[in-house]
Amino acid sequence: GSDETEVIDVLLKHNNAQRLEIKKHYNRASNGKKKISCGYLRNACLGLVASPHVYLAREIRKAVKGLGTDEGALIEILLTRNNGEIRHLKTAYEEEFQRCLQEDVEDDTSGAFRRLLFAQLAASRNETSEIDLDLAHKDAAEIYNAGEGQRGTDDTAINAILCLRSYSQLLAMFDKFQEIAGKDTAASIDKAVSGDLRDGYLAIIKFVRNSAEFFAEQLNLSMKGSGTDERKLSRILISRSEIDLINITEAFQELYDKKLCDEIDKETSGNFKQLLLGLLKPN
Repeated sequence: GSDETEVIDVLLKHNNAQRLEIKKHYNRASNGKKKISCGYLRNACLGLVASPHVYLAREIRKAVKGLGTDEGALIEILLTRNNGEIRHLKTAYEEEFQRCLQEDVEDDTSGAFRRLLFAQLAASRNETSEIDLDLAHKDAAEIYNAGEGQRGTDDTAINAILCLRSYSQLLAMFDKFQEIAGKDTAASIDKAVSGDLRDGYLAIIKFVRNSAEFFAEQLNLSMKGSGTDERKLSRILISRSEIDLINITEAFQELYDKKLCDEIDKETSGNFKQLLLGLLKPN
């Protein structure tokens, strides 16, 4: 209704810091009269009036709460964040839910996939820009031997490289891997590993190589096939809106030869659609 339109208009005209200030005064100014209907629109609006870390902490909680786990959400959120962002997420999660993020992830995952998430949650990645070519060669051989080079996968060895090396170092390692194995790192991992662990490794590799392309691919997946994953779609648009959404939009066009706004227009409707399309427009 008109209340929804008015709220959306206000949200889209301000950045996250401004929206947090508006939220403080919202109930008093509106006398609690403006309501947002339930569902994806309400979740998206609540996401826009939360700090980025609180919003993603809530998304993680939804991914692990109740029956079943949304492993895709855990991969998308946890495996694409730097050390500082991981630490902020842990703090926000504990403050918001009085629960330990690592313990909830432990309860809801298992085996090698759990070990991968734990390695990332340790927030111990080297974040310098220095590159050691000898180490890149050693790591490339280690990943090949831990994956395709043996029966069964030594995930601990792969985790130690993908979750601890700097992004610059990983890019150098990818080049060395191509030299050693005669194939791409992602193609080798795809052949040697399966399930959520494979999806997690591929997410790290793709994100390190080109973060905009990684999220463009995730957006395409959210709208592909018979149904739309509205939660995933809105989560990526909201969480990247003040980081690299323009780059993601350009990457989407280059990868799929179609405009992101046109796909959202086709796959969503009503005020939810207007909100998502509004996020694509620069303030």
